[in-house]
Amino acid sequence: MEHEEIEKYIGYPEMTIVDSMRKIDITGSGILFIVDPQRRLIGALTDGDIRRWLIKTGDLNINVSEIMQKNPYFLIGIDREQALKIMIEKRMRALPIIDEEHQVIDIVFNTYNSDHNVYSISQRLKDIPVVIMAGGKGTRLLPYTHVLPKPLIPIGDKPILERIIDQFCRYGCRNFYLILNYKKNMIKAYFNELNYKYHLEYIDEEKPLGTGGGLALLKNKINGPFILSNCDILVKENFSDIFEHHIKSGNRITMICSLKNFKIPYGIVHTGSNGTVTLMEEKPTISFFANTGCYIIDSEILNMVPDNNKIEFPEVIDNYRKKGNSVGVYPISEASWLDMGQIDELEKMRKSFEGM
Repeated sequence: MEHEEIEKYIGYPEMTIVDSMRKIDITGSGILFIVDPQRRLIGALTDGDIRRWLIKTGDLNINVSEIMQKNPYFLIGIDREQALKIMIEKRMRALPIIDEEHQVIDIVFNTYNSDHNVYSISQRLKDIPVVIMAGGKGTRLLPYTHVLPKPLIPIGDKPILERIIDQFCRYGCRNFYLILNYKKNMIKAYFNELNYKYHLEYIDEEKPLGTGGGLALLKNKINGPFILSNCDILVKENFSDIFEHHIKSGNRITMICSLKNFKIPYGIVHTGSNGTVTLMEEKPTISFFANTGCYIIDSEILNMVPDNNKIEFPEVIDNYRKKGNSVGVYPISEASWLDMGQIDELEKMRKSFEGM
């Protein structure tokens, strides 16, 4: 591996969590190897390390040195073929090779045991239902949605709804409920022509009930935890891990939230008493977690949704939380969330699937 290529996977102890997440996003490797000013290996940081920290504290601004693994596994002067054999045996995803001065001279990645291959045959979620809210008019995607319902808008050679279902099938899910309203017969006609190998049940709304109100139609149909997703988003994460976190955390609702970095296109002025300027920032970037529209939910929540009443699911969550019930977050990176709710975001999603 050339020096420039190695640098993509190198981090530094003074980096913030946000900076490290951005760098991990660019490579999609899920890991950074941390080096000191002399480029000697001193630690490793995985997306899992970051996630555990964020779940525990929510602090985006600490330095990587605070949470990195300080005794990372490495090999000295060994060749790539030998390193790969060790990685397959130990089920490691990446392994640095260092020289006698402890400097990283190569990084070997184990594509054989990547998450994609390991979890594509997962059966851990085979009994977990997936509910997809597919009844909205998609007004933000006009004029496309004058012709097609939002769930059938193509992303590459498949409509977004089929891609969402395919993604959950990779993790073993086999039971799907589609809550339908707008142009519902077109959606049914499309799926009725497919030779799919999962159970699909249509839930018809008689009137628009919002992203939360339609859940009342599922009372007595689902018993136990289930996945809820909007029909215009893709979460490219390991749902087996998300579900396991939901169970272990004791949450009744787990919101999957994505880090978003937003660059303010103006210079920001902070003022103090008597209108004095205390700080000036030129086009700063702010970072925050955004709701992706995908959740793990315990079925008891269905009983809290009023029948035949329009309500959005975030309002259902807030009502539930205010009663003292446990609502938690599973943080994911910015690159792990694709949202086609608006025209410009739709084009980004399409580009991400070009050639696939």
